[in-house]
Amino acid sequence: MQRVKQGDDVVVVAGKDKGTRGRVLRVIPGADRVVVEGINVRTKHLKPSQANPQGGRIKKEVPVHISNVMLADPQTGEPTRVRIQTLETGRRVRVAVKSGEQIDK
Repeated sequence: MQRVKQGDDVVVVAGKDKGTRGRVLRVIPGADRVVVEGINVRTKHLKPSQANPQGGRIKKEVPVHISNVMLADPQTGEPTRVRIQTLETGRRVRVAVKSGEQIDK
C-alpha cells in the first residue's frame, strides 16, 4: 500500500520549497517521485507550432522525490509519518503517527 497517494495534502520537508504545502497531482511509483501542485515549478520554452503559433513560456510542476515530502496530519496540518493498520474487517488503512487519526475514510 502506498503511503502517499494522489489527492493527498503534503508538506515539503527538504529542498528549495521546504515548508510549503500542496496537493499531490500524480504519483510515479517506478521512480519514487510525486508531482505536487505549486512545488518545484520550472519554465518550459515552447517553439511556435501549428497548435500554438505564438510559442512562449509555460510554467510546469516537475516531479520531486517522495522522500522530500511528508503527509500533512489531518488534525494539525503538520508533517507526519504514516503507519499502515489493519482493521477488524481486514481492510488496510493509513494512520497518521502524530495524531493517530485515520487518513483513509
